[in-house]
This record gives sequence, C-alpha cells and structure tokens, in this order.
Amino acid sequence: MSDLYELLAPYFDVPDSPSTHLPPPSANDPQTATYLNRLNTLSLTDLTSTEPASLLHAAQSHLRSLQALSKRSHKAVIASSSHLANLSTLLPSLGTQATHLSKELPQLENAAADFAQKYDRSTENTVLDRRKRAMLLSRNVDRVSDLLDMPTLLSSTVAATQTPSQTSAASSSTSYASALDLHAHIRRLNALYPQSALVNNISKEAAAEIDNLTSILITSLQSQNLKLAAAMRTIGWLRRVAPDLAEDGHTVVKPTHTSTKSLNLSASGTSGDGALGSLLLVCRLRSLNKTLEALEPLRDLADQETSRRKYGVNITKTKQPQQQQQQQQSALGTQTERYLKRYLEIYREQTFAIVSMYKSIFPSGLPTPALQNTPQEESTTTSDRQPEADSLHPLPSPLASFALHLADKLQDTLRTYLPNITDKSSRESLLTQVLYCASSMGRLGADFGMVIAVLAEDLAEEEEEGAAAAAAADDETAVEADPEWVQVMKKHRVQASRLEVLARGVGSGRKVSGDVGRSPSAASEMAAG
Repeated sequence: MSDLYELLAPYFDVPDSPSTHLPPPSANDPQTATYLNRLNTLSLTDLTSTEPASLLHAAQSHLRSLQALSKRSHKAVIASSSHLANLSTLLPSLGTQATHLSKELPQLENAAADFAQKYDRSTENTVLDRRKRAMLLSRNVDRVSDLLDMPTLLSSTVAATQTPSQTSAASSSTSYASALDLHAHIRRLNALYPQSALVNNISKEAAAEIDNLTSILITSLQSQNLKLAAAMRTIGWLRRVAPDLAEDGHTVVKPTHTSTKSLNLSASGTSGDGALGSLLLVCRLRSLNKTLEALEPLRDLADQETSRRKYGVNITKTKQPQQQQQQQQSALGTQTERYLKRYLEIYREQTFAIVSMYKSIFPSGLPTPALQNTPQEESTTTSDRQPEADSLHPLPSPLASFALHLADKLQDTLRTYLPNITDKSSRESLLTQVLYCASSMGRLGADFGMVIAVLAEDLAEEEEEGAAAAAAADDETAVEADPEWVQVMKKHRVQASRLEVLARGVGSGRKVSGDVGRSPSAASEMAAG
C-alpha cells in the first residue's frame, strides 16, 4: 500500500495559483487507503479504460453537489465564516468574563443570603407586611371602591328626600329608609374596624349627612300646611335618624327590687320621647308666628290707632263737642277690630291643630297630676327606695308650659290692642270669639277662658279715666251692675247650651257635628236657629 502511494505521489495535481494551498492526500487518510486498496483489485484494462471515466463522473457529481449546497446555504456559510474569523477575539474575552464571574460569585452568594434572611416569612418584616397589604388592597379594590362611594350615595339619598314628586310620601319613606340603612351599615363598619382611619373618615362624613337629614326633617315640621299623618311620619323618622333627641337625661333612678310598690305608672314622669315633643311644639310655634307675621299690614294700622288713642287721651281732657268725640271713638277701633278678628281666627285654628297633633303623637307625654302614695305605701317603699342621684324633680310636660305660653301670647295681644275698640258690640264679639277659642282648647284640656277676667282687671285701670270722662259727659249712661266680661261669659254659656242641645240631635234625630274649628259667627247662627 505504501509502495503504491509512493509510486503515485509524483503525479498528484499541483495547484495553479500559490494562494490555493490544498495539501496532498495523506497515506494515513482512511479514504486514501480505501481508494488505493480498490486500485489493487482493478486490472490494467480497467485502469486505462473505465477508471478515468468513473473518476470524472465522481468529480462532476461532487461539483454539482457543492454548487447546490453553496446556492442553498451560502448565507449560513458566510455567517459561519465571519463567526469563525471573530472566534479568535471572542475566546480571550470569554475567558476574561469567566474569570470576573468567578470573582463575583462570593458577593452574589452573600447578597442572596442577605435577601433570604431579610424576607424570611418566619420573622416579622415591615416590607413584607406592606407588600401583603398592597396585595390585599389589589384583591379587594372593588370593595374599597364601594366603601368610598358610601358617603356620596348617602348624600344623594338625603338630597332625594328634598326632591318634590307626585308620590312624595312613598319616595320620601324609601329615601329615608335607604339613608338609615346606609348609615347603620357605616356605623357597623366603624364598630368592627375602630382602628381604620378610612372607616373613621367615612363615618364622619356619614354623620354630617345624617345631621343634614335631621335638619331637613326639623324643617319639614315647620311647614305651614303640616298634616297629622306627615307629622307622625316625620317624628318617627326623627326617632331613628336622631336617637339623641329621643333620649331623656332626667330619668329618675328606679328601685332595683321588683315589686308592685316600686312600679310608677304615673304619666308625670318621663315619657321616653325625650326632646321630640318640645321640638314639635317649637317648630309649630315658629310656623304659627310666621302665619301671624303675615298680618303685619293690619297690625301696622292697629298700631297707628294705638298711637292715636294714647295721644287722644290728652285731647279728651279738652272741651270738644260730644258728637265729634263719638265719631273719633267709633272710627278709632275699626282697623284694630279687623286685625284682632283675623288674628283670633288664625290663632284658634293653629293652636287647636298644634295641641291636638301633640296629643295624637305623644299620648304618653300629656300632663297629669302626680300620683300620691298613701302613708302605708310610703312606709313600705321607704325600705326599697334607693338614694336619688338627682334631687331635682322630673321636668314637666312641655305641653303644659306651651299652653301657658299660648295663653300669655293671646293675653299680651289683647292687652295691647283691645283698648282701641270702644264699640261695645265689637268688643263683645271679639271676647266671644276668645271664649270660643278657649272652649275649643278646653276640649283638649287647655281652657283659658278666665284670661278674659284677668285681662279685664288689667285694662280697668287704663280705661278708668276714659270711662269716668264719658260718664261725666253723658248723664244718661248708667254704670252696669256686672262687668263686661261677665256679661260676655253669660251670653257665651247660653249659646253653648243651645249648641249642646242641637248637637244631641233632640227632636230631629240628626247629630250635629260639634267641630271646634267652626267659626263663632257660624256657631251663633246655629244657636239662633
């Protein structure tokens, strides 16, 4: 084999250009050894005839394969060649970076150990807690959004209570109920999470809206045409919206032992309604004052007559014709009479409505005399009675003082303007109207008919000089045996007895309604009939 290789070595192809350095085939190359072994098996004829053609065919086949490969993969070959050319510079850089990485690995291990120790779940970590809270907030963002929208929703619900609509009662009840449900839910959240600043802020905003709702309800109690049903609904909502108003801070300490002697069923104690009754009376009194303020033009004319009357006292002392004095006196009280008639009509209607409304809404808060214990009961309950925490008595019913205030208000008005009216029939008509107003209030337990007697005594001194001058000027005028208010009350009793007979339906079997809001003129016509 080696002899054949040495024999053929001088005949190997020499490259045409020196740039093409293709080394000759090596004798140790397996392909060269395989081909030389094949040549040994061929005859001389095959070597001279068929072998050159076979070699040429193999060379062309390889050439076509190389051409197809270069056409198909020339880009990859070029890229591989360029990478191979850069490999000589990349290998030293890779070695340098590997050395640097080996030096930095201890620091990386230390940093990883510090990180693992810092964020270990087995110990308390503020960073982990902050991240947990952030993740919890991210998962419950919808709930937090709903919680933040609660004050706005409550504000819109409160605003809906002021929107007038055809179904005002139903819509207002729905709005009030929704507002109370929202506020109760917010208060429950505040009780569950007292440490949450967000819940505390929302609770404060909700409390401000509830205060606004309370003011709206109180304002509705001051409306001019407030009906009993609307007032009862409003008081009911106030009990729920503002429970502080329904609390009573003057409750007397009750005995702890359960016995029949320790039970106090008197209505003179606390009624459990707190300041709601007083609030209702104050609101309705404000409405009454506003209604009476509408009579200001008539009151101004009555004040002018009062001024002329006081100024005319000095005139009467001078000598004037009697006819002129009578004309001045007859024209003096005209405007005052108009004002007082209208004043009494409004006063009678409004006061009766206020007191009846209070009695219907607060039946347990009516003024009643306190129950007195017998000596035996006092001796029995003395041992069971605990020391009183407060020596003051419970506050009286607001209706009692309110009725006195109404009577004083009417009395002050009559004391101011009644002396302007000198006509006897006009005065009797006004006093009769006052008696009708007092009797209507008497049906509710607030009769103030005797205020006329007190008023007459107060006005007696003021009219004494005028009455003496008139008696001296007119000799035919005789002093009446009974005062004026006595005569008015007698006539009123006669008319009241006739009305009572007519109300019983005697003779006809028809029951006549004894409406206390009926005007005195209609009542007098019925009595005359």
